[in-house]
Amino acid sequence: MSDKTSNQMWGGRFAAGPDAIMEAINASIGYDQRMAAQDIAGSRAHAAMLAAQGIISDSDAKAIREGLLTVLSEIEGGTFEFSTALEDIHMNVEARLKEVIGEPAGRLHTGRSRNDQVATDFRLWVRDQLDAAEQGLLALIRALLAQAEAGADWVMPGFTHLQTAQPVTWGHHMMAYVEMFGRDLSRVRDARVRMNESPLGAAALAGTGFPIDRHMTAEALGFDRPMANSLDAVSARDFAIEFLSVASISAMHLSRFAEELVIWSSAQFRFVTLSDRFSTGSSIMPQKKNPDAAELIRAKIGRIFGANVALMMVMKGLPLAYSKDMQEDKEQVFDAADNWMLALAAMEGMVKDMTANTPQLEAAASSGFSTATDLADWLVRETGLPFREAHHVTGALVAMAEQKGCDLPDLSLEDMKSVKDTITMGIFDVLGVHNSVASRMSYGGTAPARVREQVARWKELV
Repeated sequence: MSDKTSNQMWGGRFAAGPDAIMEAINASIGYDQRMAAQDIAGSRAHAAMLAAQGIISDSDAKAIREGLLTVLSEIEGGTFEFSTALEDIHMNVEARLKEVIGEPAGRLHTGRSRNDQVATDFRLWVRDQLDAAEQGLLALIRALLAQAEAGADWVMPGFTHLQTAQPVTWGHHMMAYVEMFGRDLSRVRDARVRMNESPLGAAALAGTGFPIDRHMTAEALGFDRPMANSLDAVSARDFAIEFLSVASISAMHLSRFAEELVIWSSAQFRFVTLSDRFSTGSSIMPQKKNPDAAELIRAKIGRIFGANVALMMVMKGLPLAYSKDMQEDKEQVFDAADNWMLALAAMEGMVKDMTANTPQLEAAASSGFSTATDLADWLVRETGLPFREAHHVTGALVAMAEQKGCDLPDLSLEDMKSVKDTITMGIFDVLGVHNSVASRMSYGGTAPARVREQVARWKELV
């Protein structure tokens, strides 16, 4: 078969035939160059350990460590030329190190393999992302706390099935998301503890005969300990899957809040006004102010979910220890991390800038017979009715109000007595939305006093 025929079979994208196909599918430098800082940190720690153990000379170790800093400065300065022929970040760095310092560069790889090297780099990178996520979540929680504290007394409708249910306070609603993102924060911290073990020194899969000190390199890189099994060390990617799982749960919370902001900022609700910094206009409709940041958060979350599934699919059928399939472990994680960090930052910005339309919130809280449960509770408490009978009486009063085209507080005492003659003027003390929320003093309830207690508790925690 001629080269021309071969090229046509492979397609015009690959002018050099099968060799180009293999280079393209085998190379990961196009994306794993993002781990350059972690790769160089791992190599510097490894070189220092090799010298401390007498495996390489102090002078070679010094040359390697200083040369690696030169390579890092070139990468960070944008002057480093990455080569797909060298496949990945590890080989690109090592090749350039040899150009910089010469023969000592060849001693750097003593006692390790690319298998444990990439596992170490990836753990370090994911650990950095967990640290960034922690800071992003803390910033978002603080923004929500500021909203909750400001609006501890503001009333708004609480919904079930997106139908008006009972009045709640704005602060209580904000604090619900504080609790959700607080659990995300705890998952981030838990995941970091669990994954903070060093694969470095596991070599290809079986360890090494060189007298290396894995505890030294683990400590130098901020790991709590070396991983205890060399097979597991090079083949485990559950730390990355856990990162994606944690990200997915947090992303789900972000998406739920984004959906509420889209609804709340609509002309039909007018609960909030989002700042111009996180909204856009329409090219033809001058009245429009679109909640694009919230909508984009809601959309980008799908990429995080997809990354989680994709990596589990890559790993689910792999025998121990390393398989080339595992090169496909990074792009999904990189993309998910980028979108999670962006979504957290955008949501924090929207929360800090948004303005609650308190008159509209209060009007909405008062509609839809939102204090019906308060009426039923009063009947139980003040007249001794069983709750089921009180529920029935309340339902009859709601039907009467609907027929009259008014809300429950607008019914007269005579109207109410016509349904249940034991009702007194005291009923009107519980039918106002402010009275309703103030009465919900149970732990975790919506009463302003309870909201302020929870705000204070969280401000101490974050």
